[in-house]
Amino acid sequence: MDAKPQFTERKYLLVLIFVTSLFLMWGVSMTLGDVLNRHFQNVLHITKARSAYVQLSIFGAYFVMGIPAGLFMKRFGYKNGVLLGLLLYSAGAFVFIPAANAESFTLFRIALFILACGMATLETVAHPFVASLGDQRTSDQRINFSQAFNGLGGVIGPIVGSYFIFGQEQDLVSVKQLYIVIGSVIALVAVAFTFVKVPVLTDPHVVSTDSYGSEGIDHVDKKIFQHKHFVFAAIAQLFNVAAQGGTWAFFINYGHDIMHFSDGKASNFFSLSMVMMIIGRFAGTFLMRYIAPNKLLAAFALCNIVMCVIVAQGFGWVSFIALLFINFFFSIMFPTIFSLGLKNMGRQTQQASSFIVMGVVGGGVFPLLMGLVANHNVATAYYLPIICYAVIFAFGFSYSRLNKKPA
Repeated sequence: MDAKPQFTERKYLLVLIFVTSLFLMWGVSMTLGDVLNRHFQNVLHITKARSAYVQLSIFGAYFVMGIPAGLFMKRFGYKNGVLLGLLLYSAGAFVFIPAANAESFTLFRIALFILACGMATLETVAHPFVASLGDQRTSDQRINFSQAFNGLGGVIGPIVGSYFIFGQEQDLVSVKQLYIVIGSVIALVAVAFTFVKVPVLTDPHVVSTDSYGSEGIDHVDKKIFQHKHFVFAAIAQLFNVAAQGGTWAFFINYGHDIMHFSDGKASNFFSLSMVMMIIGRFAGTFLMRYIAPNKLLAAFALCNIVMCVIVAQGFGWVSFIALLFINFFFSIMFPTIFSLGLKNMGRQTQQASSFIVMGVVGGGVFPLLMGLVANHNVATAYYLPIICYAVIFAFGFSYSRLNKKPA
């Protein structure tokens, strides 16, 4: 009982590898959306504020699909949930063909919405899926490990966008060709996953033995919204993804307007910021062996408040380096909030996962607000995410009290 818990077990290894690859796949599309944001400004001649509807289409899908995906997963299981997500992902990618042919921003948004419904389904399924592949005491480590590959996908997205979109003619042909390839690859992955055998899983959240001193059996009879730590996690995730959506949406604009980079060069620096996020996730996974995840989350949130203040000054390279470091400190936030929110939720774990995924809609709304400010000064817009990081700090700081075992 007191033995140090394993990261995972041998019987789960193949499934863990495959599910972790899904994190990489939606990471590619997530950051490609930020490249498209800038590309549509150039090709379709729309403002920064209107281009933020790209993020609304992507993150809005998470709000719409969160609960249906959770219900589907609960009824048909993790594997079928993954297959549904891959099917929607591929279908959305292929809708880019008529969207590019019509040169329609509205049709592009529909394509992105369908694709993001697939991403939302995968994300709803993948987090509790990974959490169930071993002891709950190491679920934070597994989710952060898998999310590190989401960061790798985030690196690949802007590089691909820089080469295939900014590196070609300023038109939509390259966009269409790129998404034909993406749709085809995702369809092949779906076919491959049908042959993967998933072992029988016992959800580790039903009985908790984690280090926070709570026991799942004491929480099982509560209604879902009576779990204070879960409710605050859902709120924190909304603000967390709001900060992410706004920061990423206008990163290339910041490089262009403040640093006077070309769009291609700014996109390459965006990839570098994703490398910073990968480093942060691996570092965070290591540090969580010695520091409670909620305390590390609070510390990283404080660091990002400082980074945002520096970025908003527009001090040239000093501010731009701070912009890169936002992703380092942002790195652990999404998976850690997700994992902490699912602690001790028992039979309500899958439903809780759906609600936390719905919080991702913040990434669709917040860029619209930042875009209105960015139309005048993109640097000043980076004051707004400070609000988000203050909420995340409050969640991390108060978590132990919120999830304390009742006396």
